[in-house]
Amino acid sequence: MLSKITPRMGFGLITLSCASLLGFAFYNQYVDFLDPCPLCIFQRLAFFLMACFALLALIHNPARTGRRMYSWLVVAAAAFGASVAGRHIWLQSLPPGDVPECGPGLNYMLENFPLAEVLTSVLQGSGSCAEVKWTFFNMSMPMWTLIWYTGLGVAAIWIAYHSGSKLEIQASDNK
Repeated sequence: MLSKITPRMGFGLITLSCASLLGFAFYNQYVDFLDPCPLCIFQRLAFFLMACFALLALIHNPARTGRRMYSWLVVAAAAFGASVAGRHIWLQSLPPGDVPECGPGLNYMLENFPLAEVLTSVLQGSGSCAEVKWTFFNMSMPMWTLIWYTGLGVAAIWIAYHSGSKLEIQASDNK
């Protein structure tokens, strides 16, 4: 059986995936009481941007040039998220003596410091970012987000450069 996925459906899947990942993050925050560190919040921002760009593409349903533009916006947000996740993973891998000191919370920094200083401080990370509060299959949340950024970014590139109006995927016939 041959299954066809249109670029519009691909953007819909990216939107749904990002929305689901954000939902899971908010579940962890408000039900499991795992407060996000500043790097976690930036990773959420990346998923939110990816979802917004993919949703716009889903609604707009552009031709080839527009599809590529939306795809590259999704890829740019995924690259930002992947770089933040990579930094987060690096902080989590530091020995306890090398972990940076904990700083003020993101809300406090946004209210009291210039934006450039907030961005620099957040991307440097802090002790709260080095804590591993959640794992699944022995991988921390930033490791999982890195996998998702990579997979969704590759999917967006596939949508951008696949020739024709439909993406064909061979599915096995289960009889």
